[in-house]
Amino acid sequence: MRTILHVDMDAFYASVEELDDPSLRGKAVLVGGAFRRGVVAAASYAARKKGARSAMPMAEALRRCPEAIVVPPRRERYAEVSARVFAIFRRYTPLVEGLSLDEAFLDVTESASLFGDGEAIARAIRAAIRAELSLTASAGVASSKFVAKVSSDLEKPDGLVVAPRDPRELAAFLAPLAVDRMWGIGPKTAPRLRELGFKTFGDLAAANVASLALVLGNMAARAKELARGQDDREVVPFGDAKSIGSESTYEHDIHGFEAISRAVLSHAEIVARRLVAEKLRARTVAVKIKLADFTLLSRQASLEEPVCDTQSIHEVGKELMSRFPLQDARVRLVGVAAHGLVEEPHTRPLFPDVERERRVRIERLVGAVNEKHEGAVTRATLLEEHRRRETWVGVAKEDLAKVVTDGEGPQRNDRDRRSRR
Repeated sequence: MRTILHVDMDAFYASVEELDDPSLRGKAVLVGGAFRRGVVAAASYAARKKGARSAMPMAEALRRCPEAIVVPPRRERYAEVSARVFAIFRRYTPLVEGLSLDEAFLDVTESASLFGDGEAIARAIRAAIRAELSLTASAGVASSKFVAKVSSDLEKPDGLVVAPRDPRELAAFLAPLAVDRMWGIGPKTAPRLRELGFKTFGDLAAANVASLALVLGNMAARAKELARGQDDREVVPFGDAKSIGSESTYEHDIHGFEAISRAVLSHAEIVARRLVAEKLRARTVAVKIKLADFTLLSRQASLEEPVCDTQSIHEVGKELMSRFPLQDARVRLVGVAAHGLVEEPHTRPLFPDVERERRVRIERLVGAVNEKHEGAVTRATLLEEHRRRETWVGVAKEDLAKVVTDGEGPQRNDRDRRSRR
């Protein structure tokens, strides 16, 4: 029987904000856009007690929790912390399948001889996250992915639940759980199931498939199996590496090629930071643009050589932008994504691309500085719109000159290098 963990960071974005700004601890914190088009990316547990939650329109969340403190998201910072969390996961098993920045499945079946049973490994991982990152995580331990995920949510935050392995005990464990807890059944589907009398996992497990199909369609038979704890899916390593993306909806429409290009640059920078942090490169770059009338435009390009640096991703992004009818267009959303991800090569090629390697070295340097100084470095283009010349700010010129020539990073730990946000 397999042993699978599902580890889920607790209110991850909000917890990182509280970590970096201790004055926020214990308060109602909402991460997301603070304006009429804003959506809650994360809510602290204090905010959740008032009814605010992630994916809720910010206006509604503030209506329910008017005392909440709204913090703009810092995706590159979350990606940096996420990389450290996943590094802890991989100490215990190479079989790690990421679902997002803050959660993953781990198959630890073969790790027992080194680290103990699933419960012992889950405790060790949670202890390491607390000791090294000052954050908390909840975990579920089970013999299947589905049950592990359901279990990790039962005692949040900072919880650990070990599901029974005996089939009859497992059925009794799952039976009383509300259908809302089933992975894949959302807030619109659950009420329809309850109207038909399917309120718990036990109801789903005993249901007639034809009756379930009235609501769940082709998913009916699968839902019945999952409600019984039957799930033979394997943990797929590097599942977190299928794609990496970043996008924003703007409070006020943006227009003009230069303004849209800067938005693409901003997201290219975030994507590049995550690629470098996770030691990945992208074979495909995609750009998504949503116009004011909600028309969605998207294009992607496959590359001869995989990339991981901001400049290369932005260059592809600008070329893709040129294919859109953007003249006089007003844009409400811009996004950039990296697909076809591959691991960074371990050996240097016989005939290296010197310019590309220089870009990668700079990206690594900037990532290292930002991890140490909380996002201190960005491009001047993104700080001051009137400056068109792209240059790095926040790090002494001699340090950047050094990394360009020989790949070494800054030798000083000087906090006054931090740029204006």
